Amino acid sequence: MSNRIMIASDLHGSSYYVRKLLERYRIENCNKLILLGDFLYHGPRNDLPFEYEVREVSKMLNELSGEILAIRGNCDAEVDQNMFEFPMLQDSLLLSIDSINFFATHGHIYNENNLPALKNMDVLLNGHFHTPVFKKKEYFYYVNPGSTSIPRGGSTNSFIIYEDRVFYFYDLNKEQSEPFLIGKIDEKNN
Repeated sequence: MSNRIMIASDLHGSSYYVRKLLERYRIENCNKLILLGDFLYHGPRNDLPFEYEVREVSKMLNELSGEILAIRGNCDAEVDQNMFEFPMLQDSLLLSIDSINFFATHGHIYNENNLPALKNMDVLLNGHFHTPVFKKKEYFYYVNPGSTSIPRGGSTNSFIIYEDRVFYFYDLNKEQSEPFLIGKIDEKNN
């Protein structure tokens, strides 16, 4: 069975967009949800997101606790862990999927301008900037799902589905839409 993984970031306490995200998770038959931080609080620079209800967000996410891999964002605090039944305080995760190494982090520390230790063909996966990105850099890939609830730079509320070395970027506002961006990992390991 192949991995069908949903990747999302920057939920910022919007029960409306988290509900839509989890509906798509089920429709798309994903078996894992990677969350790249900023779960509940909206931060001092952002307006309140639509339907800001942190208790409802934590309740909905806890229903999938066994399928979630999560990391802490810059708006997340240690006390937020009390709201969740899955660990969300680690600053990064190292994952191996389809023989590819993923360094997953929020993005406020490590990002394409401040790299962690990466090797050839690795994927740097982060949120934080609220804009979807897929870039093949000199020796690694940089991937950002954008923001589920507070998009920036003219982007839309978005998420990614990863399957068989391909990233599919989706607009959360379009039900069962075609992806607006597709990024493929090279088959060869240089």
